[in-house]
Amino acid sequence: MEKAMRIATASLLLATALRLGAAVGIMPAAAQTFTEFTLPTPASRPSAIATGSDGALWFTEAGGKIGRITTREGLTEFPIKGGGILHSITVGPDGALWFTEFTSNKIGRIPTTATAENLQLSEFTVPGPPGPLGITSGPDSALWFTEGVAGKIGRITTTGMVTEFAAPTAKGGEITTGPDGALWFTGVRGKIGRITTTGALTEFPIPSENSSPGGITTGPDGALWFTEPVGGKIERITTDGKITEFALPNPDAQPWGITTGPDGAMWFTQASCVRQPGPHCTIGNKIGRITTTGSITEFAVPSDGSGPHSITTGPDGALWFTEYYRSRVGRLVLP
Repeated sequence: MEKAMRIATASLLLATALRLGAAVGIMPAAAQTFTEFTLPTPASRPSAIATGSDGALWFTEAGGKIGRITTREGLTEFPIKGGGILHSITVGPDGALWFTEFTSNKIGRIPTTATAENLQLSEFTVPGPPGPLGITSGPDSALWFTEGVAGKIGRITTTGMVTEFAAPTAKGGEITTGPDGALWFTGVRGKIGRITTTGALTEFPIPSENSSPGGITTGPDGALWFTEPVGGKIERITTDGKITEFALPNPDAQPWGITTGPDGAMWFTQASCVRQPGPHCTIGNKIGRITTTGSITEFAVPSDGSGPHSITTGPDGALWFTEYYRSRVGRLVLP
């Protein structure tokens, strides 16, 4: 497959005032390097990204493709029959990539040995209303996913057997395995959800009013960390439900994806783009870093209005992220 790749490199920083007592860090302008890779398909809208068992980065495209990229081999796209909106992706216990097909109401599986000529694709239909959103590998050698309409949390084995658990207030979100062996998820307005592998459900209220949590991941400190796009915060929840909130320098930054970085800090995307004043993004369109004590640093993405979405740590020690609106994959190298 012909690989179209355009690379732009830039270095930038931003440090401003922070609310709620979290300090803002300052890093030298030359301390980090961005590289951006343009996808071959226009308006492909890359969404979630994960490190595969083969050492490549795999990502979903809302336009109906799975992408794979490495710095050595370049970029490949795999069209998924039927198209539709693809959302989250994760590495399964079998080493394959598992992903959610939101509009097709399916869970997909693609092995790392896939080629454009032979996808080796497997798809499993989810019962009931559409559509699956977040997905993660569980502690029980199965995949767990959220359902956007049905108000359920789903579990699927590597052979395709689906079990659903009622979560009446949940309407789809992201999901991750916690340090306590339970599944933790967003998609519950004003709350964080927790479900055990036997289906016992608990919900923990978020202190801020009108909160709507986005991405969630396990941190290096034994707690869960999640983004709060509406209020512009990064939040931490312990396994017993205690929540600490850290406000970003600007509440309109819309943090979304979050991951543990190679440096032991949490890294997250800022999806918004506020152009006031001037023609370029002055708020949002950044990659953020927060230490486990709440110190925040922000780095502007070179492409204006790119809509940074999902983020993960690659096997090369860099941060890899998707740029939803610019249809690019970004890479941030730390010093």
